[in-house]
Amino acid sequence: MGTTVLSAIVVYIATGIDYLIILMLLFTQSVKQKQTKHIIVGQYLGTAIIILISLLAAFGANFIPQQWVIGLLGLLPIYLGIKVWLKGEEDSDESNILSLLSSERFNQLFLTVTFIVLASSADDFSIYIPYFTTLNIVEIAVVSLVFFIMVGVLCYVSYQMASMKYISEKIEKYERWIVPIVFIGLGIYIMMENGTFSALFSIFSN
Repeated sequence: MGTTVLSAIVVYIATGIDYLIILMLLFTQSVKQKQTKHIIVGQYLGTAIIILISLLAAFGANFIPQQWVIGLLGLLPIYLGIKVWLKGEEDSDESNILSLLSSERFNQLFLTVTFIVLASSADDFSIYIPYFTTLNIVEIAVVSLVFFIMVGVLCYVSYQMASMKYISEKIEKYERWIVPIVFIGLGIYIMMENGTFSALFSIFSN
């Protein structure tokens, strides 16, 4: 059982480390306790969905969409980055990405965080699905529990790093540029990594 726990920790770190910077950025933007809770809930919900889909796929269910379709979720962080960038030098509270997502049109922040997690999940599926096929029922339960504990650890580490004065001050000072660059860059990376651009080019060139 110790081997199972250790392997689960290694697998999660290998796939979850990508979320560290995104979570740090979101936590530095969270000015309300409710926003912080939404970020954590979104990370947990996104992880739970990834685990569930991976388990179903590992045991024969074949409903995971083509990889390029998953890449379309990269449009979300691109949209968010452009939204913040267009706000320019307006009031900092209004240009804060979490304030935008907590407005009347986007009042369920945790859903947006969930979609960002899912958009970044292509590598997760490629590792989780074959990994789960090697486990029995008890081991799957243990691994799932370890994954959820590791989500908590990841959120805690990200929050603590975001709370460091130097980091928070730098992000606050340059957030007008950092937030758009990170989110637009993430969206483009997600779409490129999943072959979305080439797939769309093939479709529209026919």
